[in-house]
Amino acid sequence: MIERWVVQASTYAADIDGIIFLVGVLVGFWFLIAEGVFFWLILKFRARDGERAQYITGEEAKQKRFINWPHYLVLVCDVFIVVGAVRVWVEVKQQLPSDAEAQHVRVVGQQWAWSFVHPGADGKLDTADDIRTVDELHVQVGQKYIYELESRDVLHSFSVPVFRLKQDAVPGRIITGWFEPTRTGTYDIQCVEICGIGHGMMGARIVIESPEQHAAWIAQQTSSQLAANLR
Repeated sequence: MIERWVVQASTYAADIDGIIFLVGVLVGFWFLIAEGVFFWLILKFRARDGERAQYITGEEAKQKRFINWPHYLVLVCDVFIVVGAVRVWVEVKQQLPSDAEAQHVRVVGQQWAWSFVHPGADGKLDTADDIRTVDELHVQVGQKYIYELESRDVLHSFSVPVFRLKQDAVPGRIITGWFEPTRTGTYDIQCVEICGIGHGMMGARIVIESPEQHAAWIAQQTSSQLAANLR
């Protein structure tokens, strides 16, 4: 269970984790500073016998600096977060690989299963040798993929935690994105959009194979498909 969230199995997983870590460190730093000052003020200006409470308006420059300077420093931290986030966003969402360097797979969400269409031996979708599976996506390590995400009924959300990939599936739209697996293994695919009473059962798996394993799987599926067509 823990490994599912720790493993980084795509080329951009580490970049996304880096942004989350940066946000956590900066927010945590300012949280500790704010809480420290808060409790220090409580102790310093606590009620004491013989001392009257002061009425402070906060309009004097020496009082405003306790707000202004932290504010400026927080804005500087925000710049680092925004620059890093935009860089990762462009990499993940706006730099789609070309068809020459990537294969296409179709991902279809429906209540309550995932359907996948893999390219056959010709490497192209919507041809006679397409391979169709339910709740199991097979891909090759080191190969870039462009996914075409669809929904047949309601809103779903295609999530591969080890890729740090999450993309909503919207009825009536084909949404494209990409990923490149970096390690072999079998990992979870989830729907992370509440899509009805069977939402919790809408799990699948992605099988990341070596080039040899993936070629063997395609050959096996193609043979099974041809045998089924001859029956």
